[in-house]
Amino acid sequence: EEYPIFRRKEMKANVGGIDKILRIVVGLAIIGWGIYAKNWWGAVGAIPLFTGLMGWCPFYPLLGVSTKK
Repeated sequence: EEYPIFRRKEMKANVGGIDKILRIVVGLAIIGWGIYAKNWWGAVGAIPLFTGLMGWCPFYPLLGVSTKK
Protein backbone atom coordinates (compact mmCIF):
# COMPACT_ATOMS: atom_id res chain seq x y z
CA GLU A 1 0.00 0.00 0.00
CA GLU A 2 1.34 3.40 -0.94
CA TYR A 3 0.67 6.49 1.14
CA PRO A 4 0.28 9.82 -0.69
CA ILE A 5 2.62 11.72 1.64
CA PHE A 6 5.44 9.29 0.85
CA ARG A 7 5.12 9.63 -2.92
CA ARG A 8 8.27 10.90 -4.47
CA LYS A 9 7.84 14.28 -6.10
CA GLU A 10 9.98 14.93 -9.14
CA MET A 11 12.16 18.01 -8.89
CA LYS A 12 12.42 19.41 -12.39
CA ALA A 13 14.92 22.20 -12.96
CA ASN A 14 13.06 25.51 -12.96
CA VAL A 15 15.87 28.03 -12.42
CA GLY A 16 17.98 28.98 -15.38
CA GLY A 17 20.17 31.60 -17.01
CA ILE A 18 20.45 34.99 -15.33
CA ASP A 19 18.23 33.83 -12.44
CA LYS A 20 20.73 31.09 -11.55
CA ILE A 21 23.73 33.45 -11.71
CA LEU A 22 21.96 36.11 -9.61
CA ARG A 23 20.98 33.57 -6.95
CA ILE A 24 24.57 32.35 -6.66
CA VAL A 25 26.04 35.88 -6.52
CA VAL A 26 23.44 37.13 -4.02
CA GLY A 27 23.85 34.02 -1.88
CA LEU A 28 27.62 34.42 -1.75
CA ALA A 29 27.27 38.15 -1.01
CA ILE A 30 24.89 37.52 1.91
CA ILE A 31 27.18 34.81 3.31
CA GLY A 32 30.18 37.14 2.89
CA TRP A 33 28.33 39.95 4.65
CA GLY A 34 27.44 37.58 7.50
CA ILE A 35 31.07 36.57 7.92
CA TYR A 36 32.25 40.19 7.76
CA ALA A 37 29.59 41.40 10.22
CA LYS A 38 30.06 38.32 12.44
CA ASN A 39 26.32 37.85 12.19
CA TRP A 40 24.58 34.48 11.88
CA TRP A 41 21.99 36.03 9.53
CA GLY A 42 24.57 35.50 6.79
CA ALA A 43 23.48 31.86 6.86
CA VAL A 44 20.33 32.98 5.05
CA GLY A 45 22.56 33.33 1.98
CA ALA A 46 22.68 29.53 1.80
CA ILE A 47 19.10 29.53 0.47
CA PRO A 48 19.66 31.46 -2.78
CA LEU A 49 23.09 29.85 -3.17
CA PHE A 50 21.65 26.33 -2.83
CA THR A 51 18.70 26.98 -5.16
CA GLY A 52 21.03 28.54 -7.72
CA LEU A 53 23.47 25.64 -7.63
CA MET A 54 20.69 23.02 -7.74
CA GLY A 55 18.75 24.85 -10.45
CA TRP A 56 15.50 24.29 -8.57
CA CYS A 57 13.38 26.63 -6.46
CA PRO A 58 10.63 25.10 -4.29
CA PHE A 59 8.44 28.21 -4.59
CA TYR A 60 8.36 28.36 -8.39
CA PRO A 61 6.02 25.36 -8.83
CA LEU A 62 3.62 26.88 -6.31
CA LEU A 63 3.59 30.10 -8.34
CA GLY A 64 3.58 28.33 -11.71
CA VAL A 65 6.85 30.03 -12.68
CA SER A 66 9.98 28.75 -14.40
CA THR A 67 12.99 30.67 -15.70
CA LYS A 68 14.49 27.56 -17.31
CA LYS A 69 14.08 27.43 -21.07
